[in-house]
Amino acid sequence: MAEAADFQGTSPSPAHRWLRRTGALLAGAPLLAGVLQLPASPAAHAAETAAVAAASGSRTVDVSLDSLSPSAPTDGDTITVSGSITNKGKQTVTDAHVGLRVGSALSGRVAIDDAAERTGFQPGLDPLEVGGKYVQKFSELPAGVSQRFSISVPVKDLDLGSDGVYQLGVSLSGQTSAEPWEHVLGIERTFLPWQPEAVDKRTKTTYLWPLISTVHLRAETGSDAQQTPVFQNDDLAKEITPGGRLDQLLALGGDLDVTWVLDPDLLASVDAMTRNYQIKDGDTMTAGKNQAVAKEWLDKLEKTVSDKEVVALPFADPDLASLAHHGKNVGDSLGHLKDATAVASDTVDTIIHVKPETDFAWPVDGAIDPSIVKVATSAGADKVITRSDSLRETGGLTYTPNAARPIGGGTTAVVADARLSTEFQGDLTKPENSTSAVQEFLAQALALNLQEPNDQRSIVVAPQRMPSVSQAQTMATAVKALQNGNWSDTQGLSAAAKAKPDPDATTRIPSADSYPSSLKKQELQREDFETIQETQRSLDNFTVILTDKSRVVTPFGRAMDRGMSTSWRGRATQGKTFRDGVKNYLEDLTGLVKLIRKSDAKLSGRSATIPVTVQNNLVQGVHHLVLRLTSKQPTRLKIGNGAYDEQPIQVSGEHSQSVKFTTSAKANGPVTVSAQLFTEDGQAYGPDVRFEVKVTEITPTVMLVIGGGVLLLVLAGFRMYTQRKRAAARQAEEERENAPDTEGGTDAEVTDENGKNGKAGEDGVNSLNGHAAGTVDTVEDTERSKDGPDGESTAEHGADAPEHPSDPAPDTAPESTDPSGTGERVDR
Repeated sequence: MAEAADFQGTSPSPAHRWLRRTGALLAGAPLLAGVLQLPASPAAHAAETAAVAAASGSRTVDVSLDSLSPSAPTDGDTITVSGSITNKGKQTVTDAHVGLRVGSALSGRVAIDDAAERTGFQPGLDPLEVGGKYVQKFSELPAGVSQRFSISVPVKDLDLGSDGVYQLGVSLSGQTSAEPWEHVLGIERTFLPWQPEAVDKRTKTTYLWPLISTVHLRAETGSDAQQTPVFQNDDLAKEITPGGRLDQLLALGGDLDVTWVLDPDLLASVDAMTRNYQIKDGDTMTAGKNQAVAKEWLDKLEKTVSDKEVVALPFADPDLASLAHHGKNVGDSLGHLKDATAVASDTVDTIIHVKPETDFAWPVDGAIDPSIVKVATSAGADKVITRSDSLRETGGLTYTPNAARPIGGGTTAVVADARLSTEFQGDLTKPENSTSAVQEFLAQALALNLQEPNDQRSIVVAPQRMPSVSQAQTMATAVKALQNGNWSDTQGLSAAAKAKPDPDATTRIPSADSYPSSLKKQELQREDFETIQETQRSLDNFTVILTDKSRVVTPFGRAMDRGMSTSWRGRATQGKTFRDGVKNYLEDLTGLVKLIRKSDAKLSGRSATIPVTVQNNLVQGVHHLVLRLTSKQPTRLKIGNGAYDEQPIQVSGEHSQSVKFTTSAKANGPVTVSAQLFTEDGQAYGPDVRFEVKVTEITPTVMLVIGGGVLLLVLAGFRMYTQRKRAAARQAEEERENAPDTEGGTDAEVTDENGKNGKAGEDGVNSLNGHAAGTVDTVEDTERSKDGPDGESTAEHGADAPEHPSDPAPDTAPESTDPSGTGERVDR
């Protein structure tokens, strides 16, 4: 039963370790009591003990084990152990030597954990020295001084027994002036996996080799046809330069049989560097110069993975746990995850010509809960890479089960072994740390195989996402040794996911309460996803008006994916700066299509036209826009036939367009007018432009002057008519008086042949009167002929005359498409 915890994929808990150490202290209590019976005062004894501890003890000398070769020896091999010893005490160590100690085989994975935690020398637990000629002697080791050592010993002289994992101790023994007898002054332990013959059932091991980086590209691109990419800095060039982190990962992984896990954003970013690119530092823009380096790295990557299994994560490696805990209910955050998944395969295939697997989801550190699994599978993945310290074994198994577990809904959990997956974290720049990690990794792998030697199992190792150079080098050393060993075979991730699940293995997804608080503290928060949502809303509104949407949709879509990247964990400030930068840059772009501001204007008359100018500073044209001009007081000033009027807008790239609206004034006074752009679906685009129109000539005084003018015209016409009428009458009278008598006498003397007097005279008068009346009519008709058809004077119908007598001549300039100036008068 002591081995039970061994197979749950976890290290002993802190409480377990505390209980074990407490038991050791209690077991040593009788010995301590015996020591306290010595005839010395407690104070004197304490002082003596402190002095001895300062001068000697099993931790006086620091033993550093820098290399062990070969890592997994077989028959006929000679082991070489190298390192250094450093005197940390205050006294010189004399008559010292370094020796090797090999004990019996450890009983399992938990025993390996326990041995790894021990520090000082413990008689009875630590074995005796191999001794003999396999020691290296030092006559003295002064305080603060370090010395190198190297010991080689044939495996046959180590007296190793059956197959298994052995603890290998390297100790320094010597004496000091305070303790002038030989005893152990320092010890370092490691593990020696011993499997000289190939086993019948090798463990099938899948090792994930991640090529993932942080976000490097900005949302900003050049305005040229190629849309020159802009980088935040030149750090990516440093990573892919020979000797850089990504270059080392690529080179090291090329010598191994591993499953490559790629972030498509990394490939897209390096691909962007193969052409012209810019680096923006503050307000300074400089040209990138690492095109050759980028081309070489991509070429090596393509050749390296051409015949290997490649898994593509969603674009920019979205933080699935953050989405599940804070973002899934904000806008279309899950839609971004689907888009990031959809473009992953095409990105990888286009750049390195490999068709990747895209049905795997990989939450941070493999930690899952129901909401994380739900989000992870929402974008199409049906396999979730988790870890055994998250999906813990609860069935009391005495062995580590296969990685594949059905967890419901057609989803498979691929459970990576926690011990093996976390072995290469921390500072591995020190050789002693690196060597220790390699040996413990191999020890745990062999112990796992020996649990059920007759059953073949599929195991997955999922290390940290972005290993450092030293971590990658250590990983490569361990994986190469494992693949050259006698107990493990390589297997791809897809094969591991298809392996037959162990019927007794745990399949229950842990609750949300079990999610590690240390990981939860690093998650993106709700406000981060709200910023992305605001950016998406602005993008949707912007693309409606564009004639070439792809120039904006693609770079901003990918930028929002980067805003949700797992790489922002532990870098909250940088993540916020990036997301705000994407949002602000989009606002700058949308602001390039705008209304030109207008100054207040004057309207001199009843009607006029008001020009409004739309400016497009984008390199592409815009359409599907509507410009609305609105009067805030339509009872005083109408736009068109009502309170507002609209006109469709279409402007070519880097051009402006002026639109004229007809207005009519009903009363004098200032009127606020608002111009606003809208998309065709009714969404306001950009801020409105407000200005004031002053109606200045519709006043009572003006109306009185106009009315008086009309009255004078009427009176003048009547007087002219009267004068002409009188003149016509006088002329007729004179003609009558001077007319000759047709019978030789006057009319009064005319008689007809019947003797009737006055008849001819009457007829004559009537005839003259009739002539006189006709003359006046003729004169009147002549006057009328000077008037228009409605009696108006033709002089009043010139080309420039007002439409109505009350309308004065225009006092505004001709129509202009230029923006209104200060104090301008509105064009008619």
